Amino acid sequence: MRADDENTESTSTGNTKSTSTGNIEHAADIDVLVLGGAGVDTIVYVPELPLPYADSYMIDGGIRARAGQTGDFVALGLAALGLRTHHLDFLGDDPEGDLVRALHRDKGIALTAVPQPAGTKRAVNLVGPDGRRLSLYDNSRGRPDDRFPEDTLRTLAAASRHAHVSITHPCAGALSVLREAGAGISTDLHNWDGENPYHEAFAYEADVVFVSVAALTDPETTMRRIAGRGRAEAVVATAGAKGAYLLTDGELTHVPAAVPPGPVIDSNGAGDAFASAFLFGRLAGEPPHRCAEYGALAGAYACTVPATESAALSRDALLARAAAAGG
Repeated sequence: MRADDENTESTSTGNTKSTSTGNIEHAADIDVLVLGGAGVDTIVYVPELPLPYADSYMIDGGIRARAGQTGDFVALGLAALGLRTHHLDFLGDDPEGDLVRALHRDKGIALTAVPQPAGTKRAVNLVGPDGRRLSLYDNSRGRPDDRFPEDTLRTLAAASRHAHVSITHPCAGALSVLREAGAGISTDLHNWDGENPYHEAFAYEADVVFVSVAALTDPETTMRRIAGRGRAEAVVATAGAKGAYLLTDGELTHVPAAVPPGPVIDSNGAGDAFASAFLFGRLAGEPPHRCAEYGALAGAYACTVPATESAALSRDALLARAAAAGG
């Protein structure tokens, strides 16, 4: 074991036994290893977006910090669907890191935390009355030379059926290790514009690629380029209330949005919920279109959950809603 591995902090919260040195003992295989995307969001409900300039605003709903960025919410969704999930990322020895650790402990999600002297990742999310959000990410919570400890990464990857990779910097260096281990790979490019070269390593190395249409001028062209240049067996472009688009085996189909089971409060986490449910279907052997239908149902549910809370659709609830929808 390398010296930096000895500083890895692991918790035994459900799926994988681990020690304080990061020496993982596998009680069972991991269904999905989630890499990156751990952090804390501060939620601010604002009267409108974009927010007009003013000297000050009174925030009646309060300003609240809660654990949960993209990797956390994917892990939460997977675990709620009954998949054995392990999350690997950098965390600081700070109050924000404690919030992330507590979330995983409370939800029974195994977590391996690599010490991050720069601190736990943070963001401020401004949320409008219609549920739309504007996220402000703190880019200072990382270092250019951050890398996951190789022994820890290889051990976890070797025990995993699949890895879902956030597009944070350390995850780019993990892609080759995951591929060598034989794990399936998925990633979420979020609001990629289809041009920024940073995202290409993730887009072309993953077997399943999720992307939002928000910044794409021609979603179909971008989706076909991802499939043509990379390894993707399925490319999904999410479009909010307009549903999603699925490209598989060269065929592009539209997946209608599911009807939310309650009032739409907040779109935070909807894309992560979609990805979790899609992967649940994929690992269960369902065809891609059924996986996307699962994703739409989970994403619709997520829109009814306030951003200040952490909740995900359970396996039984997902299957019941799929059955009710005729799936």
